[in-house]
Amino acid sequence: MINKAELNLQQVLAQVKDGATILIGGFGAAGQPAELIDGLIERGAKDLTIVSNNAGNGDFGLAKLLQTGAVKKIICSFPRQADSYIFDALYRAGRIELEVVPQGNLACRIQAAGMGLGAIYTPTGYGTLLAEGKETREIDGKDYVLEYPIRADVALIKAHKGDRWGNLVYNKSARNFGPIMAMAADLTIAQVNEVVELGELDPEVIVTPGIFVQHVIAIDSNDNNTAQTA
Repeated sequence: MINKAELNLQQVLAQVKDGATILIGGFGAAGQPAELIDGLIERGAKDLTIVSNNAGNGDFGLAKLLQTGAVKKIICSFPRQADSYIFDALYRAGRIELEVVPQGNLACRIQAAGMGLGAIYTPTGYGTLLAEGKETREIDGKDYVLEYPIRADVALIKAHKGDRWGNLVYNKSARNFGPIMAMAADLTIAQVNEVVELGELDPEVIVTPGIFVQHVIAIDSNDNNTAQTA
C-alpha cells in the first residue's frame, strides 16, 4: 500500500544532507512551509543553498533559517524589503552569497528543471548586469539570454490538503511556486493542513500529482514534530 503520509517530521527531514540545494515555496509568508523550515533548523543541516522567491521576512521561517548561519547561498528574486533585516545583515557582513534572478526567470528555470529541459532563452535581463557572462542569442530579431535549469536535492512546499498518495491541492495564492518546485527536486516534502482519505480530493482540482511528492506531513498545531494521518 502506498502511504506517503508521514508521522514524524524529523525522520523525514533526516534525509536532507549538509550541502543540499533546497527549493522553498512561498511568496513572502504566503505558502511558506514554516514548520518544515523550523524542523530543518532543528535537524541542524548546514552549508545549504536555498532557492526561494525572497530572502525571508522578519525573524520567522526562512529568515530564521538564515539567522542560524546554515545557508551559504541564496538564489532569489527579492532579497531586500522592509523586514529583510536578517538577510541584510548577513549579506553586508559577507556571510552569505546572493544570486539575484528575475522572478519570471526564476519560475522558468525551475520549470525547465521539472520538465527535463537543458536550458531556456529568455529576453528578461538582456543588456543588464544580470546577463553578464551569459550566452546571448538573437531570435527573430529579438535578443535573449540563455538561462540554465535550477534543479534541487529537496523541495519544501506547503499545500492545503493532501492524501496518502501525495496528491495535493492548494489554498489560493499560497499555491505560488509550490507546484513547479515539487517537479524540480529529487525529494519533495509537502506540509499540509490536512491529510484526507483517498478519493476525497476531486481529480479535476488536484494541482500536484503524487508522482512528484515523496512525503506528506500534516502539521499538528499542538505538536510541530508530529503529523496527523487520514
